[in-house]
Amino acid sequence: MEVTTRLTWIQEKVLEKLLGNTSLTLLYKSGVHELCTLDMTKRCSHQGSTMTVVHLEQDVMGIFMLEHFPVLHSEKLGTCVLFAFKNSDSAEISALFFNAQVEINASQLKFLLLDHRGLSITVTPSKHKLHMNSEVMQKLKLNLKSVSEYLECEIFRVDGIKDDPGFIKKMVNVKQHRKRFLSALRAYKPSGDEVSEVCILLVGPVGSGKSSFFNSVKSAFYCHYTHQAAVGSDDTSITKQYRIYSVKDGEGGETLPFMLCDSMGLDERDEAGLCIDDIPHILKGCVPDRYQFDPCKPIKPRHFTYAKPPPLKDRIHCVAYVLNINSVNTLSDKMVAKLKKIHKDVVDCGVGQVALLTNVDNCDEVLDDCFLNMTESVTSQSQVKKVQNMFNIPIANILMVSNYASERVTNPMKDALIFAALRQMLRAADDYLEDLPLEETSNLAPL
Repeated sequence: MEVTTRLTWIQEKVLEKLLGNTSLTLLYKSGVHELCTLDMTKRCSHQGSTMTVVHLEQDVMGIFMLEHFPVLHSEKLGTCVLFAFKNSDSAEISALFFNAQVEINASQLKFLLLDHRGLSITVTPSKHKLHMNSEVMQKLKLNLKSVSEYLECEIFRVDGIKDDPGFIKKMVNVKQHRKRFLSALRAYKPSGDEVSEVCILLVGPVGSGKSSFFNSVKSAFYCHYTHQAAVGSDDTSITKQYRIYSVKDGEGGETLPFMLCDSMGLDERDEAGLCIDDIPHILKGCVPDRYQFDPCKPIKPRHFTYAKPPPLKDRIHCVAYVLNINSVNTLSDKMVAKLKKIHKDVVDCGVGQVALLTNVDNCDEVLDDCFLNMTESVTSQSQVKKVQNMFNIPIANILMVSNYASERVTNPMKDALIFAALRQMLRAADDYLEDLPLEETSNLAPL
């Protein structure tokens, strides 16, 4: 008979994501195998990284151990992650990274938390008992007795784990930082009182990920993949219209105070893709939503009639140059020339600007341990340097993301990068709004 876990499918996926796209293989199950630590060690020792999961009446808690499961009558130091699902059917997880001394004897498996002196967790298989300090339960947001009887104990081998305690700590902490970024975006208000919504223009070569970035922002707020903007991999731009997308705080949520403006992709050919002569009109807010671009017919002032120039609220407040990180070093001279011409127009208008590098492979190495800045050791330094020289913008405004493509569930690391990038775009927009001359803010004069 096949031995199966008590974990729900979604809980398995959450745990696999927690440690960076790993996979779990069930090695020991107390309801099937012998209720003794001897059988535990026979089945689980020398298997690589393991995860011990204890199923309680209402909750599920467990411990991941990076090092090998200990052999009987041994003590060893381990890099561990303590986690809990507050409800046995829930997918909402609490997690804590710590170093531990792991002991196993004839009757007990014990974890002494070295980072939190005096705290411990003990599993007694023969009695189906779990011992935990109240401080541990408080950190995991569990409401249990110090000694609880459990229904089942399971031990899994964890395959595909990165043998790096720093990486594991980052994966455990990423949800906390995602939550912090999300709170900051929800609380954001444009600088000053001149505009209620910030407009961010996405511009870049065909296939660089402009529309995908909007979809990814929406997916991160909705906590599932969304596909509002059409994307593709054709040689010509999928986006033909100028689109102004608002962003909601999840399904049924309030509209947030920023909009992403998607443009036609740039093409190195002269009569294909977005006409760069259209950029000043877009920056000045003269181009309405769903305007149909024509590479052969640039926008003329007579195309749009205004009683007076568009107000500040309709203008672009930040430009994001979107580039595929894998193509930065192979951009043609014609494409670089087009990007530099756009950059000059942006500088002439005084608009805030950032560069957004998409298709980043290793999300975990992009941000430092505090999730504040790009790490100095990031492997994409040559691309970053080229972009910095091309646009003459500070490193802090060169952002990296991995867009969503078709994932069923969102990834906290991807979300953190997306939210961090969006936050920096809003800061660049605020810099522009704060630097407006007095006559701009008082009379809303044209650019």
